[in-house]
Amino acid sequence: MCTACSCSTTDTTTNATEASAGTTRAGHRRELIVSGMTCGHCVSSVSEELQKLDGVREVDVDLATGAVTVHSDEPVPAGALEAAVHEAGYQLA
Repeated sequence: MCTACSCSTTDTTTNATEASAGTTRAGHRRELIVSGMTCGHCVSSVSEELQKLDGVREVDVDLATGAVTVHSDEPVPAGALEAAVHEAGYQLA
């Protein structure tokens, strides 16, 4: 069951570590693995918190793998990304 939002979705938690960081032609990209997301509400919560960070343009989430890609104008400090994920009620794997 989804313990983060109590929506009764079956838990399919993925455990891994931060995947990579890089620069794309149109800005910066950082890939994270977030544990504990089990449903669309979880995805929305994580995306919403990450999009509040300065310079973040887009957040893509793959619920099945827990992979989260953050696209930004400038590099976003790892601590800020982790804090935003925690604020949403989840943690980096």
